[in-house]
Amino acid sequence: MLQFLFLTFETFASYHSTLFVFSSLSHQKMTTLTRQDLNFGQVVADILCEFLEVAIHLILYVREVYPSGIFQKRKKYNVPVQMSCHPELNQYIHDTLHCVKPLIEKNDAEKVVVVIMDKEHHPVERFVFEISQPPLLSISSDTLLSHVEQLLRAVILKISVCDAVLENNPPGCTFTVLVHTREAATRNMEKVQVIKDFPWIVADEQEVHMQEPRLIPLKTMTSDIVKMQLYVEERAQKAS
Repeated sequence: MLQFLFLTFETFASYHSTLFVFSSLSHQKMTTLTRQDLNFGQVVADILCEFLEVAIHLILYVREVYPSGIFQKRKKYNVPVQMSCHPELNQYIHDTLHCVKPLIEKNDAEKVVVVIMDKEHHPVERFVFEISQPPLLSISSDTLLSHVEQLLRAVILKISVCDAVLENNPPGCTFTVLVHTREAATRNMEKVQVIKDFPWIVADEQEVHMQEPRLIPLKTMTSDIVKMQLYVEERAQKAS
């Protein structure tokens, strides 16, 4: 298993107020879903990437990676969330997940990790989203998507209060996104470089590992189309 990441988003210019709105889960036609009728990998990728976009924004807000002034309150999964209104940061997150999406669609991504790093680019926190796609049984789409939305709402609520169980981060932190791929996916990485100017690179050891991290489980969700476990790895000593 190799671990790939995008270049770290560190700086951005002056920002202006921009609406940043996500639609709710796109409902399929009201019929019974079967593997023969629908590309389930695409459905899972659409749902997870939409969720991860919201989750990353919320993590950056809750963990104070960027000033609270660049975030605005929005509503997602019927709960309030904080979303960045900075165009460059938003574009970075969007481009990152646009490149993650083909890996999720093919079930080649085992983990998506949001890494918060100190000024020396050493990880202080790693928000780990472990994902897998179980065999999907035939189920009516309205029931399926309603259930998934409830589960994702519970994960978002856990992220929103995670600062209660985490220590404060040092000032000047940045973040990056890692994806842990299955072995078969590493041979096809170039084929999924959907944004050529925003490529994957193999992660450095210092961006992947922490010495004796504290493990904090946040939430586990299980549905007929996706299973996900979210936990945080926190560095024991955060002072830089």
